[in-house]
Amino acid sequence: MTVKHVKKQLVQLIVGVSLSLSTVIANAAIQSPEMDNTAYVLMDYNTGEILAQKNANQPLPPASLTKMMTSYIIEQRLSSGDLTEDEQVLMSKNAWCRGSSSQSCMYVPVNKTASVIDMLRGIIIQSGNDASKAMAEHIAGSETSFAILMNEQAKKLGMDNTNFVNATGMPDEGHQASALDLAKLARAIVKNSGEYYDIYAEKEFTYNGITQGNRNALLATDPTVDGLKTGHTDAAGYCLVASSNRDDMRLISVIMGTESPQARADQSRELLNWGFGHFTTVTKAPSNQFVSKLPVWFGEADEIELTTGDTLQVLTSKTQKNKITTVVDIPESIEAPVKKGQQIGKMLAVIDGKAVASVPIVATTDIEQSGFVSRMWQHVVRWAQNLF
Repeated sequence: MTVKHVKKQLVQLIVGVSLSLSTVIANAAIQSPEMDNTAYVLMDYNTGEILAQKNANQPLPPASLTKMMTSYIIEQRLSSGDLTEDEQVLMSKNAWCRGSSSQSCMYVPVNKTASVIDMLRGIIIQSGNDASKAMAEHIAGSETSFAILMNEQAKKLGMDNTNFVNATGMPDEGHQASALDLAKLARAIVKNSGEYYDIYAEKEFTYNGITQGNRNALLATDPTVDGLKTGHTDAAGYCLVASSNRDDMRLISVIMGTESPQARADQSRELLNWGFGHFTTVTKAPSNQFVSKLPVWFGEADEIELTTGDTLQVLTSKTQKNKITTVVDIPESIEAPVKKGQQIGKMLAVIDGKAVASVPIVATTDIEQSGFVSRMWQHVVRWAQNLF
């Protein structure tokens, strides 16, 4: 990688020319797929950018995609220690279901218990309405109270076109979510659920002697897909949220309102292939890469090493991936004291004169101020240098 040091004025010009993201630039000449569904979204996981969409913000019945929020809350409570995996959860008469053509069940017997980790698998893999209700009651006392927690979490994630009324996704007045909001939720699950995210890729789960398969058909046909959730009601149609990780690039697809299980799988596959076919993630600098040494005034050391504070990655079309250059924006010198990790400047990725991504440039060590006499002498030296 060639690092270009440029004058401050030029850096400001580059940053000020456009705040456009690389996806906006790249998307201009790429036609989004046409699909026979109610809504869809394709999101880049790393940046959260939307690569393609149809009716992305339209609130729609989410069916069992709702259960992603139910499972997410459980996963967060497991991670924080508020729940434990072997903690027993009662299957109340209210939560219990016998199973029918209108709903899916985990089949925990009424007034019996199952562990939290089994309930979580029952929700994610088997799409159990009974497990979802039982966990809602266990956490919040009632499904209605749990819905309040769901909406609070939705607000934190920026799900602006979502309102949860229940923990299952069964038809209920006012129960709705947009495709974009569900993509945001899926991104949070991948990012924040840790080891529990692996459950979304499990192909089957057996409980109470009953084995049920994961309804996400992509898990059986695409080894790069590792989640997330299917859903279906008459009002919602057939829906699928999927995540695929190929060559260090993860995409999240949301398909809502198709006519069949086959259609939701085919359209998800088409959308993911379209995204990976047109876009790529380019790493221009790894985290902690050496950038420069910088003079330090009035410090116990005369200079300090600077490195990138994060990985500089750019999401762009494959046709533009070789056009990315980097610009380093740092001062000519700094004054002590300096703290390790302190941001000193930025490294920017630039395409056609437009800044599309940046990461901080940081100090690698602490430098304390020098003694009084030393600082006075350096003031004299600095004054003298400024004369010429």
